Amino acid sequence: MIIRKDDLTSLIQHIREAADDLERIVNAPMEESAKQEDPIQLSDIRAVLAAKSREGYGDKVRALIKKYGADKLSAIDPSHYSEMLKEAEVFGSAS
Repeated sequence: MIIRKDDLTSLIQHIREAADDLERIVNAPMEESAKQEDPIQLSDIRAVLAAKSREGYGDKVRALIKKYGADKLSAIDPSHYSEMLKEAEVFGSAS
């Protein structure tokens, strides 16, 4: 197999570009990567809370919704979904 100089030069350039991309990814601030994540949707939190209700934590689910100032999940500001999920995840966990 004969490797041409142009092929080697091109390969080296691609490796350098890949290394630069990897360095940018590794050095990216955590906040930036958090912003790139998909936001939590109403359907996501509804599924988790429904599962918790089926597990016997309906009272806790209702109390959590009230804690965020609403009588029903759809009335809660989506900016609270992440906090709510964190709280709901511990329902049933040993404290």
